[in-house]
Amino acid sequence: MSCSRYALTLMAPTADFDFAPVRSLLDQWGLTVDEERHLPVPKALQAQRDCRVLLLEGVEDVSRLRAALEPIGDDLGADLVLQRLDVRHADYRLAVFDMDSTLIECEVIDELAARHGVGDAVAAITERAMRGELDFNGSFTERLGMLRDLDADVIADIADNLPVTEGVRQLIPTLRARGIHTAILSGGFVPFAQRLQAELGFDEIHANSLEIAGNALTGRVVPPIVNGERKAALVDELRERLGLRPGQVIAVGDGANDLPMLSRSGLGLAFRAKPLVRTKADHNIRHVGLDGLAYLLGAPSEIVERPT
Repeated sequence: MSCSRYALTLMAPTADFDFAPVRSLLDQWGLTVDEERHLPVPKALQAQRDCRVLLLEGVEDVSRLRAALEPIGDDLGADLVLQRLDVRHADYRLAVFDMDSTLIECEVIDELAARHGVGDAVAAITERAMRGELDFNGSFTERLGMLRDLDADVIADIADNLPVTEGVRQLIPTLRARGIHTAILSGGFVPFAQRLQAELGFDEIHANSLEIAGNALTGRVVPPIVNGERKAALVDELRERLGLRPGQVIAVGDGANDLPMLSRSGLGLAFRAKPLVRTKADHNIRHVGLDGLAYLLGAPSEIVERPT
């Protein structure tokens, strides 16, 4: 398979979508569409998705094409993801996920802080940390310290009501059915990752511990902190344990602390990500749910052999 051939995956959050502006752009660029296929969508999401893949010939300036596609996708409210075919059809065997604002539509430290009356202060620090404006370890230590004396009973209540991101419940069984090992690598906290693991079937989790004494949070850090460097190291450890190559790893995240693990993967996906992460990631999803990852994993039948 030639690496010069590309797949453009079109994903819209509504059925029967009009992608005419995309085709117009491809025509302007003189790109040949070898084939267009509708992609299968989970039954529960069929009314909310139009997903197709265009197999392209003649792509030369990938960065410029991605830059040209981005505003069209934003105008349409659709995701347009350009991939090399070897990336789309790699033999993926490990998928690692950030948790907060990726698998769930909240930051659990902000939820804990809101219960303790310091929600706005902690959320402001969280936002800056995820944008890469603050040192993660320092900001994490500061935020956790503000949770000192919080009643530990709120942990279970928050865990019982986690807002799971659209598409996650369809995606994880799909990955596991393909033989892909799944892991949560979170700068959040163990009790919430454990809840997602029990509910969704992740193979393993790695997250920060919450120290409790006298049924209240102590506000002290329990090392090691799962920061960006720790996430990258965990990717390497998991890959080596499973006997995999870097190109067999999928990583998904939204914040600056996810960039190291995205760089360790064959398919690094920025999901509804902060601006810094969007600019550094080759693959972005902003408009559909996390099921969008499944549409970026190609079927063997998509490979069109060119005559020699």
